[in-house]
Amino acid sequence: MSVIVITGASSGIGRALALRAARAGYDVVGIGRDRAALDAVAAQVERERGRIVVAVFDVADPAHAPAIVALARTTFGGIDVLVNNAGHVAVGPISQQSDDALRAQFGVHVIGPLALVREALPLLRASRGHVFMLGSGVARIPIGGLGAYPAGKAATRSATTILRRELRPEGIAVTYVDPGVVDTAFMSRAGMAGAPSELLAAPEDVARKILIAVGTRPPVLNAVPWQTAFVALAEHLPGITETVLARSPNLVGTQGSPAVPVPAAAAPAVASPAPPDPPVTFPAASAAPARTSDEPTLDAALEPVLRRMERVRLRREFVRELLRKGDVLDANEIALRWAGMPNKNERAATAEVLDALASAGFLARDGDLYRVLREP
Repeated sequence: MSVIVITGASSGIGRALALRAARAGYDVVGIGRDRAALDAVAAQVERERGRIVVAVFDVADPAHAPAIVALARTTFGGIDVLVNNAGHVAVGPISQQSDDALRAQFGVHVIGPLALVREALPLLRASRGHVFMLGSGVARIPIGGLGAYPAGKAATRSATTILRRELRPEGIAVTYVDPGVVDTAFMSRAGMAGAPSELLAAPEDVARKILIAVGTRPPVLNAVPWQTAFVALAEHLPGITETVLARSPNLVGTQGSPAVPVPAAAAPAVASPAPPDPPVTFPAASAAPARTSDEPTLDAALEPVLRRMERVRLRREFVRELLRKGDVLDANEIALRWAGMPNKNERAATAEVLDALASAGFLARDGDLYRVLREP
């Protein structure tokens, strides 16, 4: 089996990629900072009879790279694919950010990924492997209010080009990924509104294209080509771009950013592991009240959304099978399971059904995640 190492595997693109890669037969090494979220990913993979090991590391600290590589080697015997996906933003004016905030952002996007590549080189040479570096459109069109994030991504883009030239003679492919504007909680966790929903790509779509690229080994992967083309045009028309961004900040979703820099204490230092993102919290299973006769049945809970389910062909039997007490459900993953490659309408229908179940007391919701409180 091929072995894939994914940083930032607890959410967004990294989570979607870990699940999809395991289904495709990869042995997965998932790295992140949120233990609860990583454990949820691992539980999902194991339920589907995949193979995965997860571990909490701060990839901004290059001292952790040897341990990450050793974990892959001792657990699965090597590394075939390394996906440097983890991201971090400390919002605010870059001119006022603390040393720790600057180190954390450049650490996650440049220093840590390069350290991982360096430590993994012997294994990547042996497998004639593949390195993916996740970039961003802001690497080409810097956006204010995101601290050193655009500068870090610009450095990622440059470093990827150099890595590609250096490692090509050794048979190692290096791909720069422009994921486009992705439907994740990355911006909202930073306190920003995020881009309009109609511009958002599903993280599952980006994950699918990354796995396809393992076979084609392209130098650059533009997951949403029209967005990349728009960014390229904007890059060559800087005057117009500045005017558009000044008048329409909602295009990039940075409105609502704080007027002051993030305090130093809020940014992880490179010298020690960063504190994990706050774990998703749900009511404990024992906190769910005993079922009473006046609680809605599953049929009653689904009644308001039955027509929507029929239109998108979402089966009631599929929904019933999801309700296993204590399980954690991800809205995007559920849509992927029943629709294959869900479109925006199918994802919206999935969310409506899960919300209806939450209203009826079957689920407890936190963002895109739901814990099953009771069974039908």
